[in-house]
Amino acid sequence: MQILAITTARIACIDGDLSTAEELLTQDINTDVNNHTSYAHRSFVRARISDWDRALQDAIKSISIQPSLTGYISKGITLCGKGLVRDVRAAFDVASMYTNEDSETIHFLLLIKAIALFNAGQHDEALLLLKELAAGCPNADTSACHIVEAYLHVQLGIKALDGARHDKASDHFTAALSSSNLSSKSDIHEIYEDLVVLFGWDLKSLWLTAHQKQCQAFLSAGKVNEALESHRSMMDNIDKTTKASCLDWSTVFTEQCSAPFLASGDAALAASDFDRAIVLYSAVIDLTSAFDAVFANRSKAKLGKRLWMEALLDAQKVIQLNPSSHVGYKLKYAAFHGAQRYDEAIVAFQTMLSKLDHAPDTETRKLCQQYLRPSEVDRAIRKVIDAQLENAPLRVLDTTSGLLCDRETQICTFKSSMEYKELVSSTFTHRDIQMKRIEEVVITYFRFVMLSHRWEGKEPLLQDIQGKVVYELDPVGGIKKLQSFCKTARDAGYRWAWSDTCCVDKNNDVELQASVKSMFVWYHHSALTVVYLSDVPPSSKSGALVKSAWNTRGWTVQEFLAPKVILFYQKDWTLYLDDRTPNHKDSVAIMQELEYATGIDRRVVMNFRPGMRGAREKLQWASTRITTLQEDVAYSLFGVFGVRLHVDYTEKKQSALGRLLQEIIAQSGDITALDWVGESSEFNSCLPADITSYEAPPCKLPSLSENEIQSSVSLLRGGVTLQSASKLYQTLDSLSAPRFAYRRLHLPCIVFPVTETRRRPGRDQDTYMYELKSDELHDLQITTEDKLILFSPARPPAAWQTILLVRPWSRDLLELHDPAYDLQSVEDLTVSESSLHHSPTAQNEPVYSDSTREHCV
Repeated sequence: MQILAITTARIACIDGDLSTAEELLTQDINTDVNNHTSYAHRSFVRARISDWDRALQDAIKSISIQPSLTGYISKGITLCGKGLVRDVRAAFDVASMYTNEDSETIHFLLLIKAIALFNAGQHDEALLLLKELAAGCPNADTSACHIVEAYLHVQLGIKALDGARHDKASDHFTAALSSSNLSSKSDIHEIYEDLVVLFGWDLKSLWLTAHQKQCQAFLSAGKVNEALESHRSMMDNIDKTTKASCLDWSTVFTEQCSAPFLASGDAALAASDFDRAIVLYSAVIDLTSAFDAVFANRSKAKLGKRLWMEALLDAQKVIQLNPSSHVGYKLKYAAFHGAQRYDEAIVAFQTMLSKLDHAPDTETRKLCQQYLRPSEVDRAIRKVIDAQLENAPLRVLDTTSGLLCDRETQICTFKSSMEYKELVSSTFTHRDIQMKRIEEVVITYFRFVMLSHRWEGKEPLLQDIQGKVVYELDPVGGIKKLQSFCKTARDAGYRWAWSDTCCVDKNNDVELQASVKSMFVWYHHSALTVVYLSDVPPSSKSGALVKSAWNTRGWTVQEFLAPKVILFYQKDWTLYLDDRTPNHKDSVAIMQELEYATGIDRRVVMNFRPGMRGAREKLQWASTRITTLQEDVAYSLFGVFGVRLHVDYTEKKQSALGRLLQEIIAQSGDITALDWVGESSEFNSCLPADITSYEAPPCKLPSLSENEIQSSVSLLRGGVTLQSASKLYQTLDSLSAPRFAYRRLHLPCIVFPVTETRRRPGRDQDTYMYELKSDELHDLQITTEDKLILFSPARPPAAWQTILLVRPWSRDLLELHDPAYDLQSVEDLTVSESSLHHSPTAQNEPVYSDSTREHCV
């Protein structure tokens, strides 16, 4: 059956030109007023334009002229438009009487009925009828049922979509597209043209409409992934012409899809959910011609995942899309920095700064204030380097390359290192310079290891290794020791090492002076000091350290006192006693042994601080030690006492020691350095000629018993007035501290005139023994090479033969030590010697005086 047959009116209906179709059919009616078919056909046209009343009139007129299938179909369709469902069913029931029991005609009639019922709002009944029709007519064209069903689902989907019932809408569109008879390449429009004529259906775009509406329904339901999958399926299955026709729709749709992805991606990035952010931003990029901000955000997410190279690709895309912006270069810098490609990171950062400097708006240019310029970073780092190297040796060995380096070479090596480049690159982004971080990196890089050892045989000097790789030299003698030391330092994780054999240019007086004066400081600031005991065999037992010749050398005193961290190694460069303590100063066993070997309390070794305190005890520590050069006896103690004196290897030992002792007394006022036994010095007779004069323990006055104290107090109360005692105290308190000036000792002292001398028999023919008496003193026995005049109160000596006992005075004896005395100038200490001989006191009373002496008797 074909509606309107092949007529001009049919073509007009198919093309949607309904007014022309109506006009043509009206002309047919006017030509033949009894043409019932023309009335039925015009009813169809008027129904399509919703002119239901006139359409019903035409349908009734057609039936009145001649009842027919076409007439009753037109009546049923028109009654549907007027909502008269019961009448619709009756009209289609009567229409079935005119099918001549033709199955195809009956099938077509039932399809029209289902559509009419659907249009009357009887959706469920219409769809049920279609299902029953498809199942109950196996020999009929079931594809028509599926096409109609698909179309009706699309209509339901559109209605649900308009009602914001998005999930329901997506279900209908999915049902429509699941029909096996509906595809992008189907010619259903031509096959089922009667449906187009009767209802104006657009079957050509049914598949495309279903897909587009399904995409929109999924998107509106928040099912973006399903929407994108539907879109992808649609675009993959349409021809080029169709694809071009829906390109605008596709663009708008993908942009709509990208919006929630973009918003969700931003939220994920803010929450540091980098994996999700990458997925979402990637979806946006896949959907649209994404702008630079999307690539920038995906680059940030990839940076968060440490996907440096992938982040770099996105950063380069940002630069490509917006070359004038600084953002792409900022991301490029971060990616290169993360990938440890610091040179490229620095270049990218400098380009970023340039973009900011030349930005058109003020606010963007102000962003420069968040960053540091490369020159600022370099100055800050150099300042820390200079401060660090102030307490480091002038030359060191590079344990990595085996080359000897001066400070500038060290700095150049650092600046070419990954550590420096990483530090520079990471410091750019902190407006407030992170000095702590810079200090940590610089200190770690420039850490150095010092060697403490005993010179043996031919040691390598600076000229022997300069410009050569230590590891490539012939491993004999001192070279082998140096190689092992460098390897030990390198294996412990230290880049720099120092040995006194080859790291000082001993032909350069300025460098030699600086090295000797600074050596204690270098050892103190070393990360580690390695003590090499060449005479301690492998696997030695406890006690071997005591016997080592290392304990006899003068320079080694400061080399174990100054460092914070120290490790002892045996001959084969294994740890002494196999002690794995990170710092042997924390090893009780080794420190006890060192205390026994040196006589220095282990607590002092662990916490030593240079200075003048305990000067006499420190001199005793060095009294048994020897040095190759005699002047080094004194020079090796400069750091221990914290003094910086001129170094002159042409002076005599007595001069070097004298200058040191003079400085100790001059700075501290400590007279315990005058407590020695032995030959006097040519420098000043109050000082010893040799350090060995301090070997004897320091003189300690015996403590008075409680009875002796009470007895003395009682004696004073009975024989000394308060005024006299006060005057004595003031006299003692006013005496100046000991000082040296122009090699003359300014020594406050108490002078006791000797009242009687007696010769005592002695065993040594070269010396004389005497017993001396003086008021207020116990009898005193002395041994001297000088022959004294014998006298007594009954036979007093001549004035020029007077013998005096001199007791050096220290304000410490008052137990009221005033540090201000330590700051007095030399001029304050100049006191006339005449006070000794022109005192108003009696001849035999003690005299309290500031004496200036070049020599002591």
